[in-house]
This record gives sequence, C-alpha cells and structure tokens, in this order.
Amino acid sequence: MAARPRRGPSEAVPTHAQRGVPARDTRWRQRRWGGRGGGGKTGGRAERVAASPRVRFGQLLMHGVPGVPVYTADQPTHLCCTFLWVSLPLLWDPVTWVQSNQRRKPSHASVADPRGSRVAAEMANENHGSPREEASLLSHSPGTSNQSQPCSPKPVRLVQDLPEELVHAGWEKCWSRRESRPYYFNRFTNQSLWEMPVLGQHDVLSDPLGLNATPLPQDSSLETPPVENKPRKRQLSEEQPSGNGVKKPKIEIPVTPTSQSVPSSPSIPGTPTLKIWGASAEDKQAALLRPTEVYWDLDIQTNAVIKHRAPSEVLPPHPEVELLRSQLILKLRQHYRELCQQREGIEPPRESFNRWMLERKVVDKGSDPLLPSNCEPVVSPSMFREIMNDIPIRLSRIKFREEAKRLLFKYAEAARRLIESRSASPDSRKVVKWNVEDTFSWLRKDHSASKEDYMDRLEHLRRQCGPHVSAAAKDSVEGICSKIYHISLEYVKRIREKHLAILKENNIPDEVEASEVEPRLVYCYPVRLAVSAPPMPSVEMHMENSVVCIRYKGEMVKVSRSYFSKLWLLYRYSCVDDSAFERFLPRVWCLLRRYQMMFGVGLYEGTGLQGSLPVHVFEALHRLFGVSFECFASPLNCYFRQYCSAFPDTDGYFGSRGPCLDFAPLSGSFEANPPFCEELMDAMVSHFEKLLESSPEPLSFIVFIPEWREPPTPALTRMEQSRFKRHQLVLPAFEHEYRSGSQHICKKEEMHYKAVHNTAVLFLQNDPGFAKWGPTPERLQELTAAYKQSGRSHGSSSSSSSSSSSEAKDRDSGREQGPSREPHPT
Repeated sequence: MAARPRRGPSEAVPTHAQRGVPARDTRWRQRRWGGRGGGGKTGGRAERVAASPRVRFGQLLMHGVPGVPVYTADQPTHLCCTFLWVSLPLLWDPVTWVQSNQRRKPSHASVADPRGSRVAAEMANENHGSPREEASLLSHSPGTSNQSQPCSPKPVRLVQDLPEELVHAGWEKCWSRRESRPYYFNRFTNQSLWEMPVLGQHDVLSDPLGLNATPLPQDSSLETPPVENKPRKRQLSEEQPSGNGVKKPKIEIPVTPTSQSVPSSPSIPGTPTLKIWGASAEDKQAALLRPTEVYWDLDIQTNAVIKHRAPSEVLPPHPEVELLRSQLILKLRQHYRELCQQREGIEPPRESFNRWMLERKVVDKGSDPLLPSNCEPVVSPSMFREIMNDIPIRLSRIKFREEAKRLLFKYAEAARRLIESRSASPDSRKVVKWNVEDTFSWLRKDHSASKEDYMDRLEHLRRQCGPHVSAAAKDSVEGICSKIYHISLEYVKRIREKHLAILKENNIPDEVEASEVEPRLVYCYPVRLAVSAPPMPSVEMHMENSVVCIRYKGEMVKVSRSYFSKLWLLYRYSCVDDSAFERFLPRVWCLLRRYQMMFGVGLYEGTGLQGSLPVHVFEALHRLFGVSFECFASPLNCYFRQYCSAFPDTDGYFGSRGPCLDFAPLSGSFEANPPFCEELMDAMVSHFEKLLESSPEPLSFIVFIPEWREPPTPALTRMEQSRFKRHQLVLPAFEHEYRSGSQHICKKEEMHYKAVHNTAVLFLQNDPGFAKWGPTPERLQELTAAYKQSGRSHGSSSSSSSSSSSEAKDRDSGREQGPSREPHPT
C-alpha cells in the first residue's frame, strides 16, 4: 500500500497499514482524493494538500503533542487539519495560558521564539510567563524526536544586574522579542518600563497612593530623573495624566524609650493589587484607591507610650458570624419597639437603643463585642431614664401657640389614662385626676393665652403629676429593660456557638495559651488577636458613581471611594496576617456592617454618637499641643493613624488600639471626644484621673463634651472639680461645627453640621504634661481661631449653597438633641 507523500526522510509518516487502518477505509480515501499515491490528475492535488504547511504541521502535532487525539483514516484530512489549526492558539499561545493563570502567580519573564514556530510567534509577540510554568507548558512528549515537532521554547534569562533595592521591590530585567531590546517588569504591580525604574518616584498608575515613593540615600547610585523625563511605559494604554494630590505616606518605625523594637506591620514591597478588579485593570485600581477628598493625616507618628501587652483573646471576625449578629440585632431592635408600644403606648426614644448598647459595654464582661451578656445591674439606667422621660408622652420643641396648646392637652389626657390603667395608690390617683381636670377647665375657659402661658401650665402639670406617673410606670419600664437584656443574652449564646463551629470546622482552637509578655515600654501599636483567622468567603464589590458597594449574601454595605482608600491604607499599615490583601474585602464588610448595626439603619440615626472634630481643629491640636492619638474614634472617622475604638476584633486590622477604657498609656498627648452617653463619659473621667495619678511621664487629655447644665452631667462636674484640670474653654452653640458620624457615606453638604449646644473643652494634665503641652493664652487663641474656620469649605469641591446649608442645619438640630436630657419645650 502506497504511503502518504512526505517532505523528507527524517519526517516519515506511518502508513495506514502500519497504523492498522482497514483496507476499505484506505480505498475510500483513495477514491476521495483520486488515485494511489499521486497517479492521475487528482493525485497531484493530493500531493499538494498533503505537502502544504498546514497539513504537515498538523501531522507533526498529532504525533508529537501529548493529549491531541490521532485522527483515523475514516476522517477527512481537511477536517482534522482544520481542528488542529483552530486549536493551535490554545496549544502554543503562552499569553492565553498566562492570562488564565494570572490569579495564581504573577507573570514576570519573557520567552524567546521557538525555532520553526512561525505560527506561535504571530499569535504572541510578547509574553510574561514564569520560566517554570512555560517550561511545563511547552515540554516535549517522551519518545518523540526533535525533528518531528517544533522545538520547545526556552526562556531568555538575562543577567540580573539590577540593584538590590529594585530586586526587593519586584523588578526584573526581561527581553522583548518584538523590539529586540531589554525591558523591566515588576511582578508585584505588573508594570513594565523601557528604562531602568527609579525608586522613590511617584507614579499615579502603578502606585496611586505613593506608597513606594521613598527617597534614596545621598550616596545611592540611582539618581532621580527630572519630572519631565520620567520613564516611558511600554504600552501607551498605561499612560495616564498625573496630578494626583494625595499625600505620600511614610512608613516609619518609631524608636521606643527603651531602644527596643515596636511591633508594627511588615514592609510590603510595592502596592499590592486588589484581586477583585483584576490585575490587568490598573486604571480601575488607581481610580478606586485615589481619594477625592482627604479628611485625615495618617503620616503623623504617635507619641503614646504603653507597656507591651499580650494579644487579645476576642475571636476574629467572619462574615457569616457578622451576618448572624446583624440579623439578631435587628430582631432585638424590633422587640424593643414592640415592648414600648404595647406596654407604654409610646415610640422608643430616639437613639435610646444605641445608648443602651454603649452604656451596657461600660460594665459588660461578656464575650460578644457588641451585645451585652454579663452586666450588673440587669436594668440599664440609661434605657430606664430615657423611657421614663417620654412617659406619658414625649415632649418636643414648640414653635407656635397652637402646638403648645395641643401638647398640653395630650399630656393631661395621657397622664389620666396611665394612672387609671396602672396599680397606683389612692393619693396618687387623686392628685393626678385633680390636676388633669383643672387643666381641662383652664383650657376651656382661657382662649387668649399665649404660647408662654401654655408652656408654664405644662411645666406646672409635669411637676405635680410627674412623680406619681413615674411611680405607676416604674415596674413596667423595668420589665422592658430586663426583657431586652435577657433576649440579648440568648442571642449572644447563638452567636458564640456559630463562631466556635466555624473555628472547629477549620481546625482552629478557640483558646490559645497565654504567652509571657516582656515588661517593656513601646510606642502604641494596633491590637493583635491571639486566635488565628479562619478562611474568608468571597465577597462581591462594585461601584455606583463614587460609592463602593460591598455585598455578602445579599446584604450590602456602602462606603465612599475616598474612605475606601482610607481603609485600604489603614489596613496596609496595620494588618500583619494578610500581606496579599486576600481578606481585605471580607473584613471591610464586617467592619461596615458592625457600625451599621451599632448605630442603626435609619436616616441620620447614630450620626450624633460618632461625630468628630473638624480637620482644622485636629491640625491645631497636633501643632499646638502635640496631640497624635484619638481616644474615641473608629476606622471611618479617625484623623490620626492611632486611635481607640469600640471593637478590637474588626477595627484592629485597621489600626485600632482597642477600647479606650482598656487602654493604659504612660505618656502622650490625647484627644477625647466621647459619644454623648452619660455613663460612658463618667467612666472616662475615672479612667483618665487614674492614669494621670499613676504616671510620672508627660500625660495630657483634651476632652470635648457637651456643656449640659440643666441638670449638669456628673462627668462635667467631676472634671471641673478635678485637680488635674488646667483650663476650661466653652464654645458657644451654633458657632462651631462637628463632622458627621456618617461622613463615610453622606453627601458633601451634609459632612459638617452646627452644634446645637455649647461644647466644653477641658485640659486634664499632670505636672509633666502641663509643663510640656500647657494651655497657654496664645495656644488657646489659635485653637479658638481654628474652630472659626468652617469645614464646609474644606476639600476640592465647591461649597454647598446657602439653602442646602440651612436645610442641613435644621436636620442637624434635631439630630443632635441631647441623648438622655429632658428637652425644654421653649
């Protein structure tokens, strides 16, 4: 049987008989292609087809490439060759393979053209494949001669004569086959340059935050080129106009007083690529991480000195656990609303549930970071007081005469209805009914009373009936407080069981043996967790204009692009167990969900509890009094890199030093703007006085609290009488501003709002602290002047209009009403 035509003796193709092809199939092929082995007119066509480069290359591939099925004689040759021709890019295009594997390992080496592989060279001009990966991809099949298949391409390994600094930063020298000259590739950022890269240069594309922009020593062999001669990128698509005004954070490790190292985050070479938007879309990453407005300064180093401490024993956050906690908190809020409506006939006081959680965590010794589970006493003084203030009805601010008349009538009617439905003494019933009837009689007779007359009558009725009404409702209100606490206790058990089950599933022990802590002084560092973090589930993210939306199992949280970049930078500074940023998004989701549940999901709910000072005031505090630390902040509203916050588990990855009441500095200058919860402020004063009493080093606390005088708060009274008080400054209402607690998501015109009450600024300092950071008249004058600079004009955007500002002021007036104060309806 005649063999197929062949090009050379070394490339002989097995005959059909040698391959075991049946004779009838051979005859069919001969009839199809016209004759035996090239006789006749059609035989010339068969020779031409078989001798064509496409068929010959297909024959070589079928005998030399593993995994390619060898065609049989009953299949038409042109179909088989077409299949091979279409499949060649999948078999011999390293770019396709590298792109499909770029998530596993970044590509950084170039590959030389294989001898005789003209097709592969046309399909991939430049490749960045790892030598090990491409060698395994293009390896020879065993038992195949080198002449029956293309040679396996061998990567060109250029002599790596780069400085050691560039090698550590991820740069590598590669060879471009298209341009026949070397280029430089960064395996961390996927950036490629024709010229040798220069360390310390700020490139807005590969390094949008300027994290690698560190100056070189004076004796360095690398000279920074002028701005107009910056290195050219290899692709025009990578070009992007500069002009990013973001500050370049400097990563420095402060020297401790005992000349010992401070635990800090490891230095990460280059800017880690967030894998959620793909390694190839560098422009998207740069746009996402570039803040539009900056309300913080993370370059300031801390001057707070603490004793080296052991890692915290709280369990690490997990989206599944946080999702369960948020669902249970929403149920608990609903239970609270229903109890107030059913038992007392009122709506729950505004922000009372939020302040209940703050007050409970002051005395709570339970394991859950948010819900109370081990408190004494069981009845919350904060919740009890706020519910009693709204019984029998809630009093609101009055502007007009008719409103005052209507409020007086409602109060009298509610007091009579309550005293008749509760078990009260006969004397109490008699006093309340007599005063109510007298009020109704006065309302029917006097039709010319003014607003002030109605308000005076209401105040008289409250003084006469209030004690009797409160005594009748006391047991019911205590029952509400006790019921909410016991429901919270059951929810904490369910959350704990869920958390331990996840740790057990991943073979992670929930308890770690406490290691001995070396007694040494260090500059403060973020709180660390003793329990290892379990694997995180995938979290989705997308952009809606300038808002980053992060979703997990249908539950979405939002944060502005500027504050997302802030979280990214804080995470890079503080996190030590996720240098690849693989857990960044799940932890951001847990963080945002935690604060959303703590302060409520309603419009403007909780914003007054987590407000912060304006940027100009923080700048003045740092410049005049050496302040570098916030005692009450969060990753969302902090100005400095160093701060204390409520949740060490979620916030520790973003720089938190833990709760303020557990923070014991020996030296430093601190700013304290606590949430307006009376129990928390009182505990803060006790904690500060204890620290000032025990520390011989310079220690200073500048405290900002509302100046509530009717009645005065215990915290304000104690600080005014404290022997550590060096000065007290009062800022008038509506003449100074706060930054909104929802600054990470609110509109720019809602970023700042006027304070509706006076703010007291108290300087608590020991003797060394007073000598170093004393409130001199010149410093106080500059601090007051900083408050006069409106934060509404801060930032690159234009200020809001006067109409929108007035509307925001009206909303803020109602938003920042005293937390547990009795409103004065004037």
